[in-house]
Amino acid sequence: MSEQVTFRVFRGVPDSVGDPFGKMVDYTVEMDEGMVVLDVIHRIQAEHAPDLSCRWNCKAGKCGSCSAEVNGKPRLMCMTRMEDILEETPEDTPILVRPMQSFPLVKDLVTDVSWAYETDQRIVPINGPDEFDWEFNQEEADRLQEFRSCIECMLCVNTCHVLREHQKFDEFAGPRFFVRLASLEMHPLDKESRIPEIKDDFGIGYCNITKCCTEVCPAGINITDNAIIPLKERVVTEYYDPLAILARKLGM
Repeated sequence: MSEQVTFRVFRGVPDSVGDPFGKMVDYTVEMDEGMVVLDVIHRIQAEHAPDLSCRWNCKAGKCGSCSAEVNGKPRLMCMTRMEDILEETPEDTPILVRPMQSFPLVKDLVTDVSWAYETDQRIVPINGPDEFDWEFNQEEADRLQEFRSCIECMLCVNTCHVLREHQKFDEFAGPRFFVRLASLEMHPLDKESRIPEIKDDFGIGYCNITKCCTEVCPAGINITDNAIIPLKERVVTEYYDPLAILARKLGM
């Protein structure tokens, strides 16, 4: 892959004088075989714009740091191969790289995701047996293991319309944290019930299961079918199923 490609990258900081919303800047770089988008961003930093800010760490799709929007789609830059991007980009059209749009801008491709840490702290942690010699069958372990593969890249949050378009950050936990809540609620030895919080504090009713979060998950977690829908079903059983409500009243 020896050719020159133009990247159109967002540059800006919040409330900058004279250009409060930033601008898209073109950089033309030489491609090498096997490059990913993050490689190109590093080359732009090395050859054209040393002050270009982007967040990254492992470059192996495990830390979730280098989330951005490439050609309008939320992706991990370190796992997005240039050969795929070139195939999807029309000829003589620059490749667009923007920061995640759901979160406040810090600078260039870096956004402020502190909301995620604050939301994480609101979730009641696992409450299991006092002795840590917990045993449960392999099928139950496999069910939870999918949720543990989350790398907290926040791409699912970035694509969720409840947060991206309606900014319901105070009322809605978002797909990443419904994954965490599902991992706790489905743990065979957890004794805590978080269903009231899932319904009221974390606002699961806002989700209309469009599956956009599942589509962008780089870890391949089936967020919608395996986490959000089962949590919705538990809320329905707890609050709206007349037979379940009657059975609880009768102590059955």
